[in-house]
Amino acid sequence: MPQRTLKLITTTDDERPVYVAGTFNDWHARDEAYRMEAGDRPGTYRYTFQFAEEDGRVEYKYTRGGWESVELGPHEASALNHTRFVREHWLVPDRVEHWASPGLEYRPELLPHVEVIHEHFEIPELIRTRRVAALLPHDYYATDKRYPVLYLQDGQNLFDDYAPYGSWGVDKRLAHLAEEGYGDLIVIAIDHADTKRVSEFTPSFKTRLGRGEGRQYVRFLAERLKPYIDGHFRTRPEPVHTGIGGSSLGGLISIYAGIMYPETYRKLMVFSPSLWVTPDIPFNVMKLTRQYHGRMYLYGGEAESATMVPNMERFKRQLLEQTDASQLEIRLAVDPLGQHNEARWGREFPQAIRWLFPAEPG
Repeated sequence: MPQRTLKLITTTDDERPVYVAGTFNDWHARDEAYRMEAGDRPGTYRYTFQFAEEDGRVEYKYTRGGWESVELGPHEASALNHTRFVREHWLVPDRVEHWASPGLEYRPELLPHVEVIHEHFEIPELIRTRRVAALLPHDYYATDKRYPVLYLQDGQNLFDDYAPYGSWGVDKRLAHLAEEGYGDLIVIAIDHADTKRVSEFTPSFKTRLGRGEGRQYVRFLAERLKPYIDGHFRTRPEPVHTGIGGSSLGGLISIYAGIMYPETYRKLMVFSPSLWVTPDIPFNVMKLTRQYHGRMYLYGGEAESATMVPNMERFKRQLLEQTDASQLEIRLAVDPLGQHNEARWGREFPQAIRWLFPAEPG
């Protein structure tokens, strides 16, 4: 059984522990089983692996306990994954000079009020329940204002600092936006279905993952959850003030929801969508409706895969070809070093909010 020891040399002015996350632990950023051991000298760490076979490629990154505090590359840019092969000896240590900030600078008094609407909100369409939470503006209870609403998928990864895959830090980013005069909106966080996530986030027509339960899920969002939110909070319920979004498969199902319910959503926040699941989604769904118009913020990173950005560019072209282009605005944002994780989506969140929900006069 091959044994390989990973060595790291990093900055010495940070006392937080170092973890290694990668293909060997499903990229968990704070996995105690992969916490590195401090070396004899400050700023040195090591971790010893036991591999079952000589053949194999390992990809990994270092974190300080979350993707919001992942290692950075030169000039504090995003860093690519490290790659090693089990059959080789790991003699040269890795070096990390910069770490992402563990959190944004923000004024605590501007943090949104996080209210769990229900731990078990019923989804009759799927015979399931789900935790749903609302992030209300910091001054929600001090005013009588009505607010736009953004519905976001994968609620477990939006504002929990200890989420296994990292957090977007939406609460802190909304506080930072509030200080700038933006982010005056309600965010509704819908938890994913765990083992049923892939099925719920897959459209209900033939795809590379089969036929999913997406139709029932987006019906729940538009016909059951939205009326509940509009009935219990001071919202601006019109389509022009309502958005939906998510990342990866959550981005794919948000596209599907937006096109299936054009009378409900006019703002889409789509990060790193899994378009490989159904490359012809515009062609398929446009058979059902040609009414969609509004704004779509489309983000992806070139370091996610060889197909991520080309798929998004193709999707944008197809959508504009099948829609009245004068009725649809799409902003395509590409990060040359962007990777597929919550930390990067969190960093993109403020830019998307500023464009989708611009500050209004007064």
